[in-house]
Amino acid sequence: MSKTALLFAGQGAQVVGMGKDLAAQFPSAKNWFDRANAALGYDLAGICFNGPEAELTKTENAQPGIFLVSWVAFQLLKEKIPNLKFEATAGLSLGEFTALTAAGAMSFEDGLRVVRQRGKFMQEACDATRGGMAAIIGLDEIPTREVCAQAGVVLANLNCPGQLVISGEVEKIAKAVELAKSKGAKRAIPLPVAGAYHSPLMAGAQPKLQSELAKIKISAPIVPVISNVTAQPHNSPPEISVRLVEQVTSSVLWENSMRYLLTQGFTRFIELGPGMALSGFMKRIDKSVQMLNIADVASLEATAKAISI
Repeated sequence: MSKTALLFAGQGAQVVGMGKDLAAQFPSAKNWFDRANAALGYDLAGICFNGPEAELTKTENAQPGIFLVSWVAFQLLKEKIPNLKFEATAGLSLGEFTALTAAGAMSFEDGLRVVRQRGKFMQEACDATRGGMAAIIGLDEIPTREVCAQAGVVLANLNCPGQLVISGEVEKIAKAVELAKSKGAKRAIPLPVAGAYHSPLMAGAQPKLQSELAKIKISAPIVPVISNVTAQPHNSPPEISVRLVEQVTSSVLWENSMRYLLTQGFTRFIELGPGMALSGFMKRIDKSVQMLNIADVASLEATAKAISI
C-alpha cells in the first residue's frame, strides 16, 4: 500500500486571488472563509481574494491567509475523497502550524489566531532589526555553511539539493552573496522579504509566541507531524510548543524532513495551499514519487481524480 503525506505551503506562496474560485464554487469553502473572518475579527478572506498585494504581503496577513487557503484545500479534498487516508503531515515554516491543525493537534480557530499573532510578532522583530535573506542556487551545503561563517549569517532553509536560503543582517547578506558567487554558486539572489526569518534576529518574537501557544490546547497529533527543527516527528504536546517557538530562529530542515518520510515508505505527497514551491523541491529530492497539489478548483479536480484511480 502506498503511504500518503500532506504538505502545507509556507510564507512567500501568497498570491492575490488565492482561494477565490474555491469559495465561489463550494459553499463549504465559503463557510470556512466566513469562520476565519469571524475568528479574527477582520476580512482576511477579502484580502486573500482581492488584495491589494501590499496588504496581503504583510506578514500578519500572509501567514493566516496561507494557513486558511491551505486548510480549505484540505477540507475540500476530504469532501471529494471521503475515505482519504494520510499517514503523516508536514509544512514549511508557517505551514507546520497547518500540518499540526490538519493532524488534530490544535483547533482551526486556535491555529489561525496563533498564526496571525506569529506573523505580527515576526513583523515586529523585522521592524526592530535590519535583516534580509538570499537564495543560494547551485552551491552545496558545506561551502554554503563556510560562506555563512565568513559573512556572519546563518542557513535559514535547506529546501532541496541546490537550493538553500541564508538569513542575517542586510550588510552581511550582501557580503555573503558575493562570497557565494566566488565559491561557485550559480546564482545568489537577495530575496524581497521584510527581514531575516529563521535567524537569531527573530528572537524578539519567541517569548510572545510562547505566551500565545500557552493559551491554546495542544493535543497529540493523530498522525506523525514532521518538525522543521528536527526533521523528525513531533512528540508530546508540551514538546510541540517548544519546537514551534524554536522554529522561529532555527533552520528549516525541509530536505531532511522529506528524506525522513521517503525512508518511511511514503510514495505520494499532496501539496495543499497556494503555489507549487514544495512540489518543485520534491522534484529535486526524489522525482520517482507521486506529487500532487491543490491550490484552486482545477488542481482540486485533477488531484481528486488522480487519487481515485
